[in-house]
Amino acid sequence: MSAGPRPGALARFERLRADRIEDGAVLRVVLDHPKGNVLSSAMMREIAAALAAHRDDPHLKLVFLRGAGGHFSFGASIEEHRRDTVGPMLREFHAFVRDLAACPVPVAALVEGRCLGGAFEMALVCHFVLAAADARFGCPEIRLGVFPPVLAAVGGTRLPAAIAERLVLTGEELDGRTLASHGLVTRVFEPGADPETALIAWYHETLAPLSAYALRVAVRAARDGSGLIAALGAPLDAAERRYLDRLPGSHDGNEGIEAFLERRPARWRDA
Repeated sequence: MSAGPRPGALARFERLRADRIEDGAVLRVVLDHPKGNVLSSAMMREIAAALAAHRDDPHLKLVFLRGAGGHFSFGASIEEHRRDTVGPMLREFHAFVRDLAACPVPVAALVEGRCLGGAFEMALVCHFVLAAADARFGCPEIRLGVFPPVLAAVGGTRLPAAIAERLVLTGEELDGRTLASHGLVTRVFEPGADPETALIAWYHETLAPLSAYALRVAVRAARDGSGLIAALGAPLDAAERRYLDRLPGSHDGNEGIEAFLERRPARWRDA
């Protein structure tokens, strides 16, 4: 029988780095794919593989995700939102989000810089978000003629419903301090502070003294009680169908994506 990953050992990936720290009790996953740590399908598969390699270790108390280069992630690949690829990409992304949300140990997103689109949706399903006060969160999809299905389906379970709706419909960005006031961000650190130092200090204050076994039991109970897992079921299926049935075949659902890639204003037809 395998002894499992050795604490501190680096897994080899092309788009991220993963290792165990804090005597093996914490799994650090660093998205490291310039520019912007874009959540391509390949990146999602590597994150899922990193979690799968460690999630069943009974001594693991925390997984945290962060981005290299000063930004968490610019979000899902815009190129993969094109008509011919958006269906498979969206289904893969939603499977990835469901798997992340069901992780049996707490997962934290450690956010600085930009956390946009699919990256914001990924952070939304984490158990904790720690963020720089000036970090920027948002889902700009509506500005591209589409909408963010995960935020639409589950935003109201993690944010005040009016805030979640506003973010879906306007594409505006909110900073870390504002999202802390709305309950999503667990702890804010000031710009210039070392993010990882802040997270490890928080970990020692909160999770480090606890039983890893009890945490696993509590994680499932809390997720069932919050409504998040349920919202990632039928409501997300419905949002995905609405997206795929209505947008890829429309003019505006393609025009916004192409205009972004061509760096020009969109020419909407309202259809």
